[in-house]
Amino acid sequence: MRLVRHPVLCNYYVTYRCNATCGFCDIWERPSPYVTPENVAENLRDLRRLGVRVIDFTGGEPLLHRQLDGLLAEAKQQGFITTVTTNGLLYPKQAERLRGLVDMLHFSLDSPIAEEHDRLRGVKCFDKVMESIAVARSLGERPDILFTVFEHNIDQIGAVYETICKPNNLVLILNPVFEYNEVATGGQFSAESLRKLTEWGRRKNVYLNDGFVQLRRDGGNHIDKPVCRAASTTLVISPENKLVLPCYHLGLQEFPIEGKLYDLYRSAEVQQLVALEGRLPQCEGCAINCYMQPSFAVEISKYWWKALPSTLKYNRIKGTWKSLL
Repeated sequence: MRLVRHPVLCNYYVTYRCNATCGFCDIWERPSPYVTPENVAENLRDLRRLGVRVIDFTGGEPLLHRQLDGLLAEAKQQGFITTVTTNGLLYPKQAERLRGLVDMLHFSLDSPIAEEHDRLRGVKCFDKVMESIAVARSLGERPDILFTVFEHNIDQIGAVYETICKPNNLVLILNPVFEYNEVATGGQFSAESLRKLTEWGRRKNVYLNDGFVQLRRDGGNHIDKPVCRAASTTLVISPENKLVLPCYHLGLQEFPIEGKLYDLYRSAEVQQLVALEGRLPQCEGCAINCYMQPSFAVEISKYWWKALPSTLKYNRIKGTWKSLL
């Protein structure tokens, strides 16, 4: 049963540029401009009309956008919940300008060992994450640690939790890696690793959407009975100010917005693509967290029930549930 029939999230790519070269991501390889504040203000008004509640200003590395604080301020003024994920390289210098503008601030950290984390990210940024944690806490911010889980680092979750998250009273978000296109991510999770993830999700101040685990046990999305609701729950806006469908990772079509996002999204041409969400040949086996999380939230299914405890837990910890009422 469908509970919500309008989009709830916007993945707003402020740039594809990045100051890291993560091997499990190919976004940084793309040439890219930066979004303009004028376009963002226009699009936010239309996103609000369409029912979107959360804006994820993403990239690339979103802090490379020199006017990110202004974009966040505009989103907050229009009543959105905001989220930003950063590798931490630029956060200490920009922290004061970003103060109070990010509801869900995530610092990426994939290992408690500096050399290993830096190798995964292709740049030395472990020390900057540690500095970012200290700076954010000094400003009264409540950042999270976003840990991208691979088969090879799943046994390091405990060290990150005990030595970094608990002493700093941070939420640990476990983000199981996903495969897409030709990007090498280290293969599938074993049954034992999936069990470990579920167990970790039950710990205090740990967020793990158990729907992600169940979906992997089920072999991902299946086009004959899709669980993905990417295009109807999530709008993707590119740095070129285009609407990308059905999702960023497929990116089959891009439509120039030209100040008419509301009408564009409701147009027959776009809605024809929306109707194909999860049913395209490329969608078979997909388990991309960015789109599955909102997909689980809008339709009652076994994934909705699996996702519910972690969703309630995180929103209670962060206090964002109040903004969703």
